[in-house]
Amino acid sequence: MTGYDATIDWDDYWADADEAATERASPGSHHADDVLSAFVAETGAESVADVGCGAGAATVPVAGAHPAVDVVGYDAAAPVVERNESRTDLPNLGFEVGRLPDFDPGRQFDVVFCYFTLPYVRDVDRALAALFDAVAPGGSLVCNYTTPAAREFLQVAADDPHAHAERPLVFDPDSYTERWAAVLDGDSVCSAERIESVLGVAPESAFETVERPDIEWAWHHFPLVRVPKPR
Repeated sequence: MTGYDATIDWDDYWADADEAATERASPGSHHADDVLSAFVAETGAESVADVGCGAGAATVPVAGAHPAVDVVGYDAAAPVVERNESRTDLPNLGFEVGRLPDFDPGRQFDVVFCYFTLPYVRDVDRALAALFDAVAPGGSLVCNYTTPAAREFLQVAADDPHAHAERPLVFDPDSYTERWAAVLDGDSVCSAERIESVLGVAPESAFETVERPDIEWAWHHFPLVRVPKPR
């Protein structure tokens, strides 16, 4: 450990979250929601789990775009699950509490989507295994992970977040080291090789399945991959 032992308490975060806090919790949603929807369309998936869904930035759009697809959003924080349920009336969409690394929905899905959630999980191996267990044979785990380059990028602001308040991914200087503790400690740093070692299947870029012409820098620091599950 490097001293950043705490991690952000998402129950507290969502209990008091206003619109600005909601935006900070899902900073990359504009990268994710259309990719997930396109992936579902391309693969013909009939069920989707969004693990670490937050306020539903990707979950709600994919359910709205695909009314015949069963979509469930899972999040560790009960307050945001309750808020999502109160704000959603799509018949094919539900929300439940589910926490990594001990995620066990009691069923399998054609697509298990986990976006910007693994960076907050210290036991990445166990989390990956749990996510893959929830994928139905022939389905896919679609997730992004934290590279060593991302950790180096985040470490620049770690000593004085307020001095780097305008830097990407700082969001809230007061909670910066708590928010990114698992990355700063190196616990949640991952690689394609590690994913293959844990799951026994080599990940491939999600953009091998769907086109995304506007590849942003974030994809290099937090690659979005597809891990297909054999039938």
